[in-house]
Amino acid sequence: MIKISNLSKIYKIGGLNVHALKNVSLDIKTGEFLVIVGPSGSGKSTLMHLMGGLDKPTSGTITVDGEPLADMGDKQLSGFRNRKIGFIFQDFKLHPHLSILENVKIPLILNKSKKYKHATIHKKAAAILKEVGLENRENHKPDQISGGQKQRVAIARALVNGPSIILADEPLGDLDSVTGAKIIKLLKEFHKKKKITMIVVTHDMSIAKHATRTVKLKDGALTRPGL
Repeated sequence: MIKISNLSKIYKIGGLNVHALKNVSLDIKTGEFLVIVGPSGSGKSTLMHLMGGLDKPTSGTITVDGEPLADMGDKQLSGFRNRKIGFIFQDFKLHPHLSILENVKIPLILNKSKKYKHATIHKKAAAILKEVGLENRENHKPDQISGGQKQRVAIARALVNGPSIILADEPLGDLDSVTGAKIIKLLKEFHKKKKITMIVVTHDMSIAKHATRTVKLKDGALTRPGL
């Protein structure tokens, strides 16, 4: 379970305090498919970054499976993310000079707690690429595949370490509607098959129909907690 209590985030921009989040409290149950919707600037990406330990709140707390993120140093947070979190971003964040297979291998190489052998890393990366239907694209570079295929690579990379939580930030934002529908279907399939807690932040209300629960953010505050 993810427990968010009285979470606030203030950025200083040009001498002004910008309140990205305002006293947000939310409990996310293990195994949920939660969609957080809100317009641009509502704070939803900030919330995702805080849940993933990519940023720290100004006030309030986040605990994941009983672990308070505030008690972790940078090294511990890095281990926490590698162990428990898979990230999917709108712009894919693939390394352009690496092959598709090499991109998917990265979380396994960085997994210090498991210290996988090279053969195991190759096997796991190849297996998850097959699950997303890209077994014939292993040696392609990101600029040699379509946007939808890039997002499938990003999903494979997010899943390869066997995380318990997926955080997806506008995963359909750079895709056309037909490709986007295929990606959301794939996310639903993995959510059900792997029993992952899936959290999607988006401005697209049409994605909400796929969720087990939807919450709304506006101007940094929850407008419909849905608890």
